[in-house]
Amino acid sequence: MPPRISLVVSDVDGTLVTPDKQLTDASVRAVATLAERGIKFTVTSSRPPFGLRMLLQPLNLKLPIGAFNGGCIVDPTLAVMEQHAIPAHASRRAIELLQQRGVDVWLFTADAWLLRDPDGVNVERERHTVQFAPDAVDDFTPHLDQAMKIVGVSNDFDRLAQCEQELRSEIGADASVSRSQRYYLDIIAPGVDKGVFVHNLSARLGVPREEIATIGDMENDLPMFVQSGLSIAMGNADDHVKSRASHVTTSNANEGFAQAVVRHILPVAFGS
Repeated sequence: MPPRISLVVSDVDGTLVTPDKQLTDASVRAVATLAERGIKFTVTSSRPPFGLRMLLQPLNLKLPIGAFNGGCIVDPTLAVMEQHAIPAHASRRAIELLQQRGVDVWLFTADAWLLRDPDGVNVERERHTVQFAPDAVDDFTPHLDQAMKIVGVSNDFDRLAQCEQELRSEIGADASVSRSQRYYLDIIAPGVDKGVFVHNLSARLGVPREEIATIGDMENDLPMFVQSGLSIAMGNADDHVKSRASHVTTSNANEGFAQAVVRHILPVAFGS
């Protein structure tokens, strides 16, 4: 049990927002309560920086934010503080393999979302999530040097799992490969993930790792669990993620984030 909690870092999709990508009043109040109690709060997400804009004002975010799973660090105005592009050869190979396997490909730069088929699978879902429109391109090649994230998109989850294994085998030394949702396979720069973001934030703020709480629902949240004294898995997480957490809260359809703050974070923070 950590001695206290001074900082909370949360995932966004599947955690902080509901399945239909909404912030609930209870979640907003929970973050406000953390601030009132002197506990710092921020988020890290696979979303691009522009996909986090809708959180800034309701949550009154003041700390650095980890976009692209920590591959791009932005301040609360979304100005880039630090970013890591994927090596162009790794981006090229990831795109080739995904297309060969019949998986749709999206390419994100720091300020753009590029794809080949604007009517493709899950495009409307993502448009609703990030509240940003994509640009259709015929060729990704001119953008490879600026690629912050490549996403393989498919509702064939087994196919995407196979692509994940193949890409880890082929480009794992040159890129981080992980699933942010069952239908999204993310490729970002090597040596960065949500755990690295939490570790660096700990050093930046002078908050010991033992005083950090993290909340998430997917495999790509596990690295930040390791970097925190208290980790909380959402009720909608799979059993493997739950098994790696200190506690399990309710699902994101049932106020799981707010429940995590009230039941698991505040009692530790104030010894109640």
